[in-house]
Amino acid sequence: MKYERKAHDSVHAALASDDILCEILLRLPEKSVFKLILVSKKWLHLICSNSFRSSYHSRWQENVHLLGFFVCNFLYLGRPRDGFRRPPWEPALPLLSTCKEGDDLKFSGILKQLGYFIDSSNGLLLCGRHPMTYYVWNPITKQPYQLPQPQQFYRSLCMAFVIEDSHDDAICYKVIRAKCVCKPVDVNTVSIETFSSKTSTWKQSTLTCSSSFALCPRTVATVIKGVVHWFAVQRNLAIYDPYLGLRRISLIKLPAGELSYDYEESVLGESSDGLLQYGQSSTLGIEIWVLEKEQSSNSSIYKSTHSGERWIFRHKLNFRAMWKQNPTFTEHSKESQILSFLPRNSESVFIRSGSNIFLYDFESKRLEVVHYQGRGSSISWESSKIVPYFRPTWPCSSYVNDLTV
Repeated sequence: MKYERKAHDSVHAALASDDILCEILLRLPEKSVFKLILVSKKWLHLICSNSFRSSYHSRWQENVHLLGFFVCNFLYLGRPRDGFRRPPWEPALPLLSTCKEGDDLKFSGILKQLGYFIDSSNGLLLCGRHPMTYYVWNPITKQPYQLPQPQQFYRSLCMAFVIEDSHDDAICYKVIRAKCVCKPVDVNTVSIETFSSKTSTWKQSTLTCSSSFALCPRTVATVIKGVVHWFAVQRNLAIYDPYLGLRRISLIKLPAGELSYDYEESVLGESSDGLLQYGQSSTLGIEIWVLEKEQSSNSSIYKSTHSGERWIFRHKLNFRAMWKQNPTFTEHSKESQILSFLPRNSESVFIRSGSNIFLYDFESKRLEVVHYQGRGSSISWESSKIVPYFRPTWPCSSYVNDLTV
């Protein structure tokens, strides 16, 4: 009896230690961890904390849930006064829903208040109307937040949406607007304006590069571990780390490719091993690379040299071979192109063929149709960017707080 009581006290003492409890929880599968949020408020806040979530996803692959695809028509977003006008019957923020949760969002009426789609990250939506009106919609609170009006007027611009880690589990982010020069000018600087949710203010600054460059207008950056990656003209990639404090941009040449040399579509994303991945497609097929970081430096900026050795080739997909290996979809085999990567995923890619969207797995070489609700035939695919919208499956304490009261 005394031995059992001592063992019982030892278990309670161990579970009372946050460090020991974390080590135990990190070894459990995701479904088991989610069930344990009902044990107590302490376990709820520990499991939902940013620090535990980051530790868990460094050991286990993060799961996300596809709600649908947002359609961003560049003819309307930031259009000039004499530009194209959106017809009244066409929604400003179309969502091609792929599940019930996507349907609920689509018909909730909230999308009508946000303007046009710009970007999303960790479930948060960045929307608005260039060049002065922006909203961030939080899927947890279901409320939009209108950002203060920017101080700088950029007629042509590109953007970045950066989600920041927070020790107090608050959702913190930055919105970056970068000026784009439409006419070819020999300059090595770019004006940017950054909004921080911590200060609720915009701050203007100038970034400098060692050579002349210009950012591609109407594009959105891919952000990996806080580092911003923008497409630049002349097949360059511009990289900016806002946390180094150097206010510098590095340029890297994009790979040329063979199968996709005359590419028509290009996308950026994050690979399974946390690297930047780049994909481009032509009428023949798709080629994908990852960008290897400098091993001898702790900096998150890549090598400053311009040799082709930085890009590591990962995948090549011939469209003709793809359709032959998947004869069920032969009737859909129209002109195809790469659509998007999946979050932190190197094994699969979204492909568009006509108004159909497919998910292709490089390992199994299997093609899977992605069913969505919406009039795909009415979309101007050539002038639109189709972006998948994912919501993290990891719980937030505000979702379940009332269950433990």
